[in-house]
Amino acid sequence: MSRQYTLAELADHLGAELRGDAGCVIESLATLQDAGEGQIAFLANPAYQRYLETTKASAVILSPDLADKYAGNALLLKNPYLGYAKLSGLLDTAPKVPAGIHPSAVVAETAQLDASVSVGPNAVIGEGVIIGANGQIGAGTVIGDNTVIGENCQLAANVTIYHGVTLGNNVIIHSSTVIGADGFGFAPDNGQWVKIHQLGGVVIGNNVEIGASTTIDRGALGDTVLADGVKIDNQVMIAHNVKIGENTAMAAFTGISGSTTIGKNCTFAGRSGSVGHIDIGDNVHVAGTTVMMKSVSEPGAYGAGTPTSPIREWRKNAARFNQLDDMSKRIRKLEKALDQ
Repeated sequence: MSRQYTLAELADHLGAELRGDAGCVIESLATLQDAGEGQIAFLANPAYQRYLETTKASAVILSPDLADKYAGNALLLKNPYLGYAKLSGLLDTAPKVPAGIHPSAVVAETAQLDASVSVGPNAVIGEGVIIGANGQIGAGTVIGDNTVIGENCQLAANVTIYHGVTLGNNVIIHSSTVIGADGFGFAPDNGQWVKIHQLGGVVIGNNVEIGASTTIDRGALGDTVLADGVKIDNQVMIAHNVKIGENTAMAAFTGISGSTTIGKNCTFAGRSGSVGHIDIGDNVHVAGTTVMMKSVSEPGAYGAGTPTSPIREWRKNAARFNQLDDMSKRIRKLEKALDQ
């Protein structure tokens, strides 16, 4: 459903300086390249500055130092990207889901759902489940026994929440994600594996968002924990007993092995991860494809691996990698001979 705001209303919402027609009506967001009448665009990356001359947007969100580069209607903000993020909530076109339980949903008699909760078709809600105000449970979603879900939580279609999981307030979980499956735990016994039953749970804080097709395993004894403000992308794997600190973010295909503790305000780029049983401090930023192999306490950026190169050169370098130990020994011998 389309929503309309005047430029003056948007400026007030953002706390931005308005330049131009205060009554200009805005219906949606778009890029500088694609925007047309009734749309507002933004400039956050200098690489796109060239489109200011040709954009057909009705208004543009700009930083004050670029105000003289654009003659049209503008909202001036120090951080245009943040302005875009805030307006995306106002102009969101996702349908509003009415409260109520669909006739095809199965809800246990002992479950406690606030009257404002919406439960979609074929959803299943187990015994002792508690769901707070304004919860949205998508079609086909399954919530296991004794799970507690806070207020204003949105679970998309086909999410699976196992038993004994706790979600805080304002949590968003996208489709096909699984929370609380068994961690990977087996003890060897004469060539066979004996299952270690996972007796802990998963505790997720407030304002957490988890992407589609992500898996977060329950703890073996204690809980797997995601603190307030954590953001997890699609297709991420969080193993049992992992602890993730406040406002840490992980991009797609990140994998965190069991019993790893990660601090606050960290970032993990795509295809990165960690081995198990290590501690990663606050404000650590892990580059793409990097695997953290040991504990680190110093904040900053960490990377590993070899850079991309033409395949013939890469093959030569890969062969030389296996020769490094022998080369190191020979160099030490040469150094000792030179010292003598």
